[in-house]
Amino acid sequence: MSSYIWVKNFHLLVIAISILLFVLRFFWKWNQSAIMQQRWVKIVPHIVDTLMLLSGISLIFITHFYPFSPQGSWLTEKLFGVIIYIALGFVALGSGKNGLRSQKVRTLAFILALGCLYLIVKLATTKIPLLMG
Repeated sequence: MSSYIWVKNFHLLVIAISILLFVLRFFWKWNQSAIMQQRWVKIVPHIVDTLMLLSGISLIFITHFYPFSPQGSWLTEKLFGVIIYIALGFVALGSGKNGLRSQKVRTLAFILALGCLYLIVKLATTKIPLLMG
């Protein structure tokens, strides 16, 4: 059981770092900050998200909650939520075609991504599916 606690706490830590980096990167993008061009800003979020994915997969094997199974329907919804969150984050932080994506579209995607995060956290903490219950 100690490996579960360690992996869960590590997973929660990298989630918090990932969310913090997402919010900071949106703020920097909004303000057209030169920080967005720094190498670490382009690399670190990918490392953090990879660690989050690996720790999440580890938790699947430790807890035996498998997506696309009856007992893991909440996890299936969570995974779809993560995919939607990633797509919204891509819109919020990406440059669009030739850099023409409007700030309004980015802001809307950012707000929707935060709402999606709320649903992901709710699914993870309650383990009660919202749609497939």
